[in-house]
Amino acid sequence: MSPKPALLLLTRPDCQLCEEFREQLEQAFPDRFELREACVDDDPDWQRRYGLKIPVLLDEHGTLLCATRFDPEKLA
Repeated sequence: MSPKPALLLLTRPDCQLCEEFREQLEQAFPDRFELREACVDDDPDWQRRYGLKIPVLLDEHGTLLCATRFDPEKLA
């Protein structure tokens, strides 16, 4: 069995949109990804690139998959 792809969800504490994004992702693709979360403000590059676009979902190579709204078609 091959390992699950790792995704990184960039969020901020107490972000309702981020929580909704995570829930939608987990409902649409249960157990398909290894999901990690990090605060966008923890990395100056993330903050510069995505600070106003959160939540942001990146693949294991750092490629932007979705920003601000969950888009299941981009992950299908």
